[in-house]
Amino acid sequence: MNTDTNAHMFDSVGTLLQEHQELQQQLADPDVHADQALAKKLGRRYAQLNGVVEAHKTWKQLTEDLEAAAELADEDPEFAAEVPRLQEELEVASDRLLRMLIPRDENDVRNVIIEVKGGAGGDEAALFAGDLLRMYTRYAESKGWKTEIISSTPSDLGGYKDVQMAIKSSTNDPAQGVHAHLKFEGGVHRVQRVPETESQGRIHTSAAGVLVLPEVDEPEEIEIAQNDLKIDVYRSSGPGGQSVNTTDSAVRITHLPTGIVVAMQNEKSQLQNKEAAMRVLRSRLLAHQQEQIDAENAEARKSQVRTMDRSERIRTYNFPENRIADHRTGYKAYNLDAVINGDLEAVLQSCIQMEEQERLAALGENAD
Repeated sequence: MNTDTNAHMFDSVGTLLQEHQELQQQLADPDVHADQALAKKLGRRYAQLNGVVEAHKTWKQLTEDLEAAAELADEDPEFAAEVPRLQEELEVASDRLLRMLIPRDENDVRNVIIEVKGGAGGDEAALFAGDLLRMYTRYAESKGWKTEIISSTPSDLGGYKDVQMAIKSSTNDPAQGVHAHLKFEGGVHRVQRVPETESQGRIHTSAAGVLVLPEVDEPEEIEIAQNDLKIDVYRSSGPGGQSVNTTDSAVRITHLPTGIVVAMQNEKSQLQNKEAAMRVLRSRLLAHQQEQIDAENAEARKSQVRTMDRSERIRTYNFPENRIADHRTGYKAYNLDAVINGDLEAVLQSCIQMEEQERLAALGENAD
């Protein structure tokens, strides 16, 4: 990245420091907290800017220390010895501040609803979908996040034909957000292993599809007109097609303007199923709106990493070689046993870094 771009970005710090101060005053005003949605929005922005303020403070202090040491270096060898160390520290601090100034995906701070569907490969694909769900659950536990299964269709041998899980964190810091980490999971996950159902010991390849939706905090965020919804009720069916109950408790909601359909049959009552379906529908509409904004806004070139294209093969899990490979970032490691048990951090960091590089490159182009 060129120095002009760095200078151009550092110029914007003053505006952000001022915004941070103004937010501090607003958040101290009890009237602001009467509107919970507004207080939450301001709180998030304040948390995001805290990182900028801290990084700027460190950078400024080191800049001053280096100037002072350089001035006194001629007279005092102790100060001369400090100069290289301070130069190194300042470089690290500049890089950190620069990263803080990269515009973030505004959904990063959100919670998510993650959908996993067994793809080609029948029972083995369903078992793999179950493995992925466990991987995300364990990863969430390691981060202190809460998980909740919204709906699931178990398969006969174990695993899932499809499953939807909400993952929640209470953070206000976008860098620590659930969506900031898990948005890279959308796409096709390919598995290569000897299925438990295979007597010959041959390696099979099958796949599962993952979709990651940012969760809508407040229902008011997404306006849905009642006239835009077609709601059908029917009887829940279990494995093998038999009817699970005698009442029409399952719900299918079609959003007519977009054609998005959500069906829900896990809960006992029609009302609970309708609430769960509306929750998933709001998240899908938020993702749909974001895709439209990305498509219309040529500046916000859609990051390859963040793509929601379900047909893109993003990762291979090779059990015989204990190998995990991410096809977007080139990340490869031989610790699949740990990854499938939730140790996803290194894989995700490779995606986060790639996205940062893309955003930096886009900023460089805009600065030119």
